[in-house]
Amino acid sequence: MGIYSVKTTASQERTVADMIAEKEMPEIHAVLAPDQLTSYVMVEAEDGNVFARILDEIPHANGVISGSDGPAESGFSEVEHFLSPTPDVEGIAEGDIVELIAGPFKGEKARVQRIDEGKDQVTVELYEATVPIPVTVRGDQIRVLDSEER
Repeated sequence: MGIYSVKTTASQERTVADMIAEKEMPEIHAVLAPDQLTSYVMVEAEDGNVFARILDEIPHANGVISGSDGPAESGFSEVEHFLSPTPDVEGIAEGDIVELIAGPFKGEKARVQRIDEGKDQVTVELYEATVPIPVTVRGDQIRVLDSEER
């Protein structure tokens, strides 16, 4: 059993992954289409040759990455980082200038005061507020504009 990379048309990764999964073949154990990986779908299967039969029937699937002796197998270590979600607050540091992109303060600029990685929340202080008020928002509701670390 191994993990194989299937080349796809750009922006069609989810479609190809869904179509492979719908085949319900016992030789295919899992299909992964990570957002960070463009034009590829990872498939865990008994044998790489199983794709020869099904990829012709799937639009936007352009073949399996091959080695010298058939379909090339990837190790689990090569796809492991796709399996654990990254927190929304990753890459944000105290003192960063951010823009709120959702919620009641959408469009406002603020400075990061505190980061709670456990709750995936950030406490910011709005720039243009007359009285500095700390506001706690989810990590996916802000966009970093300027980082002090850069």
